[in-house]
Amino acid sequence: MHNYLTLLKNLEFYQKKQEAIVMASIVRREAPTSGKPGDKALITQSGEIKGWIGGGCTRGIVIKEALAALEERAPRLVRIQTALNAPEQSGVKNYKMTCMSGGSLEVYIEPIMPTLELKIFGRSHIAKALCELGALSGFRVTVISDLIEEEMFSKASKREMLNAFDPTLHLNEYVVVCTQGEGDEESLASAIKTDPKYLSFVASSRKANAVLMALKRKEVPHAQLIKVKTPAGLDINAKTPAEVAISILAEIIQLSRKKTDEMTSLKPSDPNLSSDLYINPVCKIPVSKSTAKHVVQYDGEQIYFCCDGCYTSFQKEPSAYV
Repeated sequence: MHNYLTLLKNLEFYQKKQEAIVMASIVRREAPTSGKPGDKALITQSGEIKGWIGGGCTRGIVIKEALAALEERAPRLVRIQTALNAPEQSGVKNYKMTCMSGGSLEVYIEPIMPTLELKIFGRSHIAKALCELGALSGFRVTVISDLIEEEMFSKASKREMLNAFDPTLHLNEYVVVCTQGEGDEESLASAIKTDPKYLSFVASSRKANAVLMALKRKEVPHAQLIKVKTPAGLDINAKTPAEVAISILAEIIQLSRKKTDEMTSLKPSDPNLSSDLYINPVCKIPVSKSTAKHVVQYDGEQIYFCCDGCYTSFQKEPSAYV
């Protein structure tokens, strides 16, 4: 129970940071293996494991498939068996158990993507359309306005009054100000204080410049003002409120995906992965240097192996692998 609670706390930690992570669970086992049904672990974007999912080649295979699951945003069942005689199936990855001890495992690997927070200032028609599209796209939407109408924003997860809005509780989120004449300066000033990943202001160039200059006169730092994206959204020649909302949401999704893809497209040899990982030259699976079962000095290089099988294969013909 203690380990499971620790796992949940770690999961909560990464969700608060809005970082994608993978949950791996052993669902079937044939002895002898160190992992047992019910064992779980979290795998981070850098390939670190928090929890227990087994050692040897199992550990490396799970890391490899976890990173692939993040990149593809799709779960998979991983089978590790002594013989590769299972038929190919969609969503199932088959690996040969190279550990001499034998045994088999089935591990379910599920990527857990962060729930993105979208903050919308204002109650304009664009705000309404953006709220509905954002909720439909899986965002947790909060609408902020002193004149908010609940029935107009029924899809919002939360509604807040501008005069009671606390920017310090909404850091690092995606924020759009579409007040369109109702409390423009006050709303944009509050939005800037959240120091968001994305901040756009729906306004004409003339209107945006006037509001930004007004905030500058109120001593809002220039470094914060230049982070405001205006005009808001991708340039798709949008005209209607719904089209403008689509262009804004598309820009937010593009930004959020870019960050995640940069992390999850890493290859095992990438320096951004955990420095403890090493690619086993025999099975091409990541192995932890600190827990490697065998370490060999060959041609001036330290070679790490996850299990007896890979070590034995290498010893027979090292030149075939290095």
